[in-house]
Amino acid sequence: MAGIKSFKDLEVYKESYDLAIVVNREVNKLPIFERHDLGSQLRRASKSIPANIAEGWAKRRFEKEFKKHLDSAIGSANEMEVHISIAKDLYYWQKTFCEQLAKRYIFLGGKLVNLRSCWRSY
Repeated sequence: MAGIKSFKDLEVYKESYDLAIVVNREVNKLPIFERHDLGSQLRRASKSIPANIAEGWAKRRFEKEFKKHLDSAIGSANEMEVHISIAKDLYYWQKTFCEQLAKRYIFLGGKLVNLRSCWRSY
């Protein structure tokens, strides 16, 4: 795709970065005793996705390396689904917010899987 000059041009990067900002703002709404434990996990996993996309993009000429980073990003997207479910089921975050956030991570995970399969076209 001629329009993609940087990892910042990738839809998966833009979406994952936006989600990381949303999550990191919302972590401050967790109970104080959960900000270190669950909050830390949410912050780490949400930031891992765009970081792995960026690092993988830099190594995309090496198929194995690129796919390794995309696999890590997919794993972190899956991890986010679990952490969001915990925040929802413990009533730390609103149910509708969690459901919308989880849908975005599920969609992102699917887009990452597609990128992993069709990476040569980018």
